[in-house]
Amino acid sequence: MGKLTVRALRAVLAVVFAGAVGVQMLMLWMLVTGNDPEDGSIPLTPLRVIVVLGMVTAQVALASVWRLVAMVRRGTVFSHAAFRYVDRVIGSIVAAAVLWLAVTIINAPGQREDPGVSVIMGGISLAVLGVALVVLLLRMLLAQAVARDVEATRMQAELDEVI
Repeated sequence: MGKLTVRALRAVLAVVFAGAVGVQMLMLWMLVTGNDPEDGSIPLTPLRVIVVLGMVTAQVALASVWRLVAMVRRGTVFSHAAFRYVDRVIGSIVAAAVLWLAVTIINAPGQREDPGVSVIMGGISLAVLGVALVVLLLRMLLAQAVARDVEATRMQAELDEVI
């Protein structure tokens, strides 16, 4: 991975992370000040809590990707240490899908006249779970690469002994 690519990716990760922190602070401020509608027509408090938790899932994924980029840069990504970060990314994606499903459930009573919105929102949650499955597939590919790297190292050691 080139230096320019690493710098660009890290810049994007830093901006998104800062944006997530900003949204969290705004939602926490709104929770403290209690600016929900008086008639209770929109349950904003649970939605704000879900947004804060959603930003946490994004931050965990961003920090894990940051660490994986560092491992790629050092050439150590094909090791067992990388699995910890990939697992965190998968967990973050699954948590985000569950949180989105919670938003769908909270929003569903207001969509009785047009339930298609709830169906679409549920579909989005399913699509996010699909992304988690794609990352899980990539984790399996990483596991195969690590196993082959270990095997190649072992075979090189045996060859060095013979020579």
